[in-house]
Amino acid sequence: MVMSKMKTPIPIVQDDLKNLHNVLLDLMSEVDRICRIHHIDYMMVGGTLLGAVRHGGFIPWDDDADLGMSRSDYERFRYICQTELNHNKFFLQDNTLDPYYRWGYARLRRKNSEFIRIGQEHMKMKTGIFIDIYPHDNVPDYYFFRVIHAISCFFIRKTLYAQTGIVTGTTVIKRLAYRLLNLIPPTFLFRQLDNIAKRYNGRKTKLVRTLTFPIPRGGRFGFPAEWFVETIDMTFENKTFRTMREYDEYLKFKYGDYMTLPAENKRHWHPASVMRFPND
Repeated sequence: MVMSKMKTPIPIVQDDLKNLHNVLLDLMSEVDRICRIHHIDYMMVGGTLLGAVRHGGFIPWDDDADLGMSRSDYERFRYICQTELNHNKFFLQDNTLDPYYRWGYARLRRKNSEFIRIGQEHMKMKTGIFIDIYPHDNVPDYYFFRVIHAISCFFIRKTLYAQTGIVTGTTVIKRLAYRLLNLIPPTFLFRQLDNIAKRYNGRKTKLVRTLTFPIPRGGRFGFPAEWFVETIDMTFENKTFRTMREYDEYLKFKYGDYMTLPAENKRHWHPASVMRFPND
């Protein structure tokens, strides 16, 4: 039974953030390099796309980077990384590559570095500064099946999170609930996740989503699939990356009035207890 307490977040200064952004940019560039060589469609999503449009690069206080691709493109990307990835600097991580990894999407990590978020110090997965890579899966079209699909994804996401939740839970009841969920073997959860993805990815549906990532409030079951069909080049930190052609609709859907800066007390980053930059 894990008895860890949450550690105190390390303070992050501007120089650290700049160094972190440089490593994230290096990780993004490696994905871009592989995808362009092998004609794999990928796109900046989430806060990374928001930063590209609003700031021309990273959101100044952001500490991560988000890329997305269809499930079929991700499977190709994962296979090609076996030989094409620069293994001297990077490693790809998902539940098939790291038995202790508990998230339902992938990460590309920088070797010889550390970035451990608060509440995850006790986890056994490999660590390192990372970017998230989100596979996009189809969502069923009929309302009844969408509800079942959403409930299933929610349960799997929360159960995979349980190993962190037993430390970060804000109440005794929540921590106890996460301890119970943590008894469910992750191999069972990932098998169910694969079954859900395969059930609908063979057909054309109106919506897509990352199965283990929350949909924006009001989004209900997913994003319109048509937004993810065509990609374009976009400048990010004076480099060129790919994103969806329908980026304006996506950003409005996810963030509302996305060009307006949030109040300073709402400019959050992910608190970390360990951060170390590569020296090679």
